[in-house]
Amino acid sequence: MTDADFPFPELPTEFRTARLLLRAPRPEDAPAQVEAINASLPALQPWMAWAQEPQTLADAQENLTRAAEAYAKRENLRLLIWNADGTELIGSSGYHSLEWDIPKGEIGYWIATAHTGQGYAQEVTQFLTEYALDMLGWRRIEIRCDALNERSARIPRQLGYTLDACLKNDERSVSHPKELRDTLIFSQVR
Repeated sequence: MTDADFPFPELPTEFRTARLLLRAPRPEDAPAQVEAINASLPALQPWMAWAQEPQTLADAQENLTRAAEAYAKRENLRLLIWNADGTELIGSSGYHSLEWDIPKGEIGYWIATAHTGQGYAQEVTQFLTEYALDMLGWRRIEIRCDALNERSARIPRQLGYTLDACLKNDERSVSHPKELRDTLIFSQVR
């Protein structure tokens, strides 16, 4: 089979939930991304390999340029999470580890510390789950997280995902590389 057997879907670059704007990354989003990530480093560092050092403006511009290119090619569909009027960056989510021939992917998310505890990650994940299953025709969606990351694991449980596996000693801890961590894999299938 070739890529022509599995055409990429038309995808908007913006989506709206009840309270949020989800938008494909743009290089000009760099100042907002730097502010959100750097203000949230203590909360992100235990779980995110990319959040071990403060992000610079140049790093963010390069990161967002690559993310925009990947979105256009349907290789990785990262979305920035903004407040409803698009003036404050709340976090990031999107579809990752895409396999269009199945079709399936993984939803990932992080919320800036100033906005945690308000249900934003769950709202976005519910929207992305429904969109992938109903509009994109996906057959499988996964959410993976460190078994110790209780806040992240709560979201798929609340949304009716099934816990498929707990992979023992699956990853090195990003903040303590000598420590091994377990990975939880949740899924919804059609």
